[in-house]
Amino acid sequence: MNQDTLATALGASPAAAPLTLQAWMHACAAHVEEALAARLPGPSGQAPGLAPDRLHEAMRYAVLGGGKRVRPLLVYAAGELVGADARVLDGAACAVELIHVYSLVHDDMPAMDNDDMRRGKPTVHRQYGEAMAMLVGDALQALAFEVLVAPLVEADPQAARVPAATMVAVLARAAGSWGMAGGQALDIEGVGLRLSRPQLEAMHRAKTGAMLSVSVELGLLAGGQPSADLAEAMQRYGRAIGLAFQVVDDILDVTADSATLGKTAGKDQAQDKPTYVSLLGLEGARALATDLHAQAHACLQALGPRADRLRMLADFIVERLH
Repeated sequence: MNQDTLATALGASPAAAPLTLQAWMHACAAHVEEALAARLPGPSGQAPGLAPDRLHEAMRYAVLGGGKRVRPLLVYAAGELVGADARVLDGAACAVELIHVYSLVHDDMPAMDNDDMRRGKPTVHRQYGEAMAMLVGDALQALAFEVLVAPLVEADPQAARVPAATMVAVLARAAGSWGMAGGQALDIEGVGLRLSRPQLEAMHRAKTGAMLSVSVELGLLAGGQPSADLAEAMQRYGRAIGLAFQVVDDILDVTADSATLGKTAGKDQAQDKPTYVSLLGLEGARALATDLHAQAHACLQALGPRADRLRMLADFIVERLH
């Protein structure tokens, strides 16, 4: 998909009728797939042993051909609010997805969740071995920052007004010890324990919520420094949908099967992990998801129709079946 087609999918073309959520998601996901494929390294064409071709193959295996691409969708939906440049949005969308996939590759390994299936196919360590899977995650994380920065350093008036250093900093923090990695550490330490609700929320806001929330933030920053009111509303929206995503994941872990999820169902209970279902019960967890859904919509109330994509994504996150 070229940039004009992406602009239409984002609602930037005044002559184009608004797309339904499913059509918009499909158009954006197809575009992200192409953008990721273009940015991932491919075969070098060199003699064996002169380039890490198997690593590159495993990176493409991990990233391409699967996933809901929710984080890139949030980047594009937030970027629509501020008229962000498509090239900058592409860099941010690819960056958050690469960070997300790296975390899945490491999360699936025997030292963590020891899972055999991800996105309906064998996990990377099952397909390529544990050592290669570790390197895949490392390389994807490094590539994420490379693709984020690339359009920000071009000699382009639109890119020049984007706060590049801020974008790098917020993504790094969301992925690090105060975000996703720290949340995963809390998750490991919480196995077999009965966490309080504040403890469980802190863990999930970091482990899952940080990368979803930063996707919204990066989409905004791709259009320049947002107003304080808009930034604050989007921060509250990101926190609400970030936690809602994890609550729904906890619900689906006990209500859906592995074929539907594309990963092993019931593993949280089997590993005695603290979840919202184990803490609140199934109906209590569903009630919390409904409340967070309402909070997300409330954050968008003052923004009118231009925030419709973000509203629809909040609906999708809470109502999804996998």
